[in-house]
Amino acid sequence: MELLQQSLMGLADFVIYFGVSLILLLGFKWAYTLVTPHDEWQLVKERQSVAAAIGLAGAVIGFAIALAGAASNSVSVPDFVIWGIVALLAQLLAFAILRFTFMPKIVERIDNDEISAGIMLAGVSVAVGLLNAACMTY
Repeated sequence: MELLQQSLMGLADFVIYFGVSLILLLGFKWAYTLVTPHDEWQLVKERQSVAAAIGLAGAVIGFAIALAGAASNSVSVPDFVIWGIVALLAQLLAFAILRFTFMPKIVERIDNDEISAGIMLAGVSVAVGLLNAACMTY
């Protein structure tokens, strides 16, 4: 019984961090679809766009990876929230860099459901998420 009690001592912290993570994840999805010129969620739901689904999934996964790094390295819930917001901004910056430098027609290509564009967007988003998470160690 004592072993079970010891194991569950961290349950409250888990619930708090997990709840905050879900809120940040939803916030990211909202912010991401707000700052991109096209609403990927709408493209997925209404047009069943594979390119938009791949791109959005990569962005969400990339952010989740960065968020996991923030959760693992934070010293408190407010610290976690701050670094979660930093991760969110970094992921949005990654999209902007891709859009305005390497693939200036990414928006048009996603709108046209070009799967290669969705894959590139997803790949960049996941790569930035991994770097983002790695840079949050201190």
